[in-house]
Amino acid sequence: MDIDLLGDILKLVEKPARYMGGELNMTEKTDGEVKFALCFPDVYEIGMSHLGSRIIYNVLNKRTDTVCERAFAPWVDMEKELRSRNLPVFSLETKRNLNEFDIIGFSLLYEMCYSNILMMFDLSHIPFRAADRDESMPLIICGGPCACNPEPIAEFMDAVLIGDGEELISDFMDTYIAMKRKGSSKQELLTELSKIEGVYIPSYYEAEYSEKGDFIGMKKLVSDAPDTVKRRILKNLDTADYIGKPIVPYMAIVHDRVALELFRGCTRGCRFCQAGFIYRPIRERRLGTLMNMAKELTDCTGYDEVSLFSLSSGDYSAIHELVPGIMDEFEDKHVSVSLPSLRIDSFLKDDLEKIQTVRKTGLTFAPEAGTQRLRDVINKGVSEDDLLRSVTDAFQSGWSGVKLYFMLGLPTETDEDLLGIAELARKVAGAYYSVPKEKRAKGLRITVSVSSFVPKPFTPFQWEPQDTAERIMEKQRLLKDALKGIRGVDFAYHAPYTSALEAVFARGDRRLAGVLESAYSLGARFDSWDEHFKREAYDSAFEENGLNPHCFANRRRDVNEPLPWDHIDMVVEKEYLIKEYEKAMRCAVTKDCRKGCNGCFGERYADYCKVQ
Repeated sequence: MDIDLLGDILKLVEKPARYMGGELNMTEKTDGEVKFALCFPDVYEIGMSHLGSRIIYNVLNKRTDTVCERAFAPWVDMEKELRSRNLPVFSLETKRNLNEFDIIGFSLLYEMCYSNILMMFDLSHIPFRAADRDESMPLIICGGPCACNPEPIAEFMDAVLIGDGEELISDFMDTYIAMKRKGSSKQELLTELSKIEGVYIPSYYEAEYSEKGDFIGMKKLVSDAPDTVKRRILKNLDTADYIGKPIVPYMAIVHDRVALELFRGCTRGCRFCQAGFIYRPIRERRLGTLMNMAKELTDCTGYDEVSLFSLSSGDYSAIHELVPGIMDEFEDKHVSVSLPSLRIDSFLKDDLEKIQTVRKTGLTFAPEAGTQRLRDVINKGVSEDDLLRSVTDAFQSGWSGVKLYFMLGLPTETDEDLLGIAELARKVAGAYYSVPKEKRAKGLRITVSVSSFVPKPFTPFQWEPQDTAERIMEKQRLLKDALKGIRGVDFAYHAPYTSALEAVFARGDRRLAGVLESAYSLGARFDSWDEHFKREAYDSAFEENGLNPHCFANRRRDVNEPLPWDHIDMVVEKEYLIKEYEKAMRCAVTKDCRKGCNGCFGERYADYCKVQ
């Protein structure tokens, strides 16, 4: 990309900082045998907030043989400018064209970003399908949580990395560079890569369908390919590479603060939560490690907020030492601590009081369901009393605003469960007014945020249907009416059609590649942004490809039928998920793994739960 030309283009786009590069702590390397483009298929401010991408950026750039640079999906104004000049997507570090890299790696965080991958290919003149790319083209790979069912985008990828990436990407690069030095062909390279635990080569497998069009399994096309591809697990998080000196953007990003990952995994077993199953077992960082990381990261960035980042930060075993420790360490620098993901049964009153001495960051609690019956179905493991005690502690500690997250459309949900959400909101408001007026902060604000349940692979609810978009809208109206008149309550909800499409791609198979291509040709991109989502493009794309989206999203699947992701081994046993599904239908709860092993890994990987 010519720098003078880029300067002219940046004058024409809304947020030029998205494309400038040159940020504090950006890695600048000119030497390296392999050039790796780390791509995020959404805008800069979202991609730069993704912790996994930051870790991989650091791991790759620590290598002397690799140059890693970043690229993000250009916003619609920049796409227009690039397309009008026939210019490709480019990296932020050196403004190198995307098609000039040796490897292009995508972080798959959300199914609704898939169309942006095609947009980045298209602008860079890279054929969509791996089968259509010759030896001169970059190797295209991906990883991230969506890779646990890679089938909808499998035919676009040369390789898929499944599981924790810190060690996996290093093994991948070792093999790639060794094969490059030998002058190996692409097929020879893929053969060697397939031998690495956690690497899936889609071209080595083929989906099979019945005469009726039902998915019936995956057939191996290469005899030496593994029958199942096992997720890579990082055994020791405490000694693993982290983000190094994190890049500090010139513009505001979604998570504009130090992110401190306390642990990976979760022991709670919420049955709707994919992350809670695919990141098992739980692995913690030591208190001393986290304190040192907090010091180093604040010193090299200048950030004045440390976010304690994990699936359930309040579950960290040393949370009551960590919070005051950070607050005391940075007292003179006025650095605050935020807990973005709080269990509503976490006893954090003293910590909350300590936190608000510097700055009141947002407090978010996730009851998920409005009644105890439904919370037992999803194995949430918390009660109404837990929630009311937690919010009362917050109100007594000086907070006047909290966010409450719920889900609509959970398995077995009734109207009574929905109305229970409004009743909980009413009781939370009552908890605020129960605090003496002289002790509580002014301006009660309760945000009731409701998302739509999406059945995800490798959860006990992977067989459950999703409510239709029409039914979701009915439930949203019912809840909106029930919340009217509750003082201080705001209601936030999501568009049902994007959630419906998310379910399609979460549980879909390889036939969806054609749907994506058709939808993209009809204008689909930035599907996660309401103002750009084109429902009609997908309606036409499904019709054009002879597929019914309801067959993927709204159909209850039999626990014995083949699933498109059965050849991916995420370590948690399928038999365990079936047992959890059956327990859900009986409203039976499963204890927290910290209170004793529940046997989710089965006999094959029984020793994994001892990983710390």
